[in-house]
Amino acid sequence: MSESFKDLVVWQRAVQLSVAIYKLTSSFPASEQFGLTSQLRRASVSIASNIAEGYGRSTKGEYLLFLGHARGSKCEVETQLVIAGALGFGSEQERQLAESLADEVGRMLVAMMRKLKK
Repeated sequence: MSESFKDLVVWQRAVQLSVAIYKLTSSFPASEQFGLTSQLRRASVSIASNIAEGYGRSTKGEYLLFLGHARGSKCEVETQLVIAGALGFGSEQERQLAESLADEVGRMLVAMMRKLKK
């Protein structure tokens, strides 16, 4: 196991995803400040936070539980990105970057969960 959750590539990518989401949502309409902007930001931050919290727990079962929470938040982000795209919010390039990072984080989470279940 790594010395710190900060050493985990999945955590690092999740942080990159949050940064990408913050950049993307900075151009959303002001009317979305408490709507889609807030939801996307909170869900993206939740991914890295749950990875870190699970890492800090004392059992493998707890770690798996929090990785599952992270995966759920990743699915929230993906859904909200689809909605943002349908509404024409943010730049296509920034949205595609966020979608790509979300996909990568999702694949990494599944792989980690499979490995931990063995």
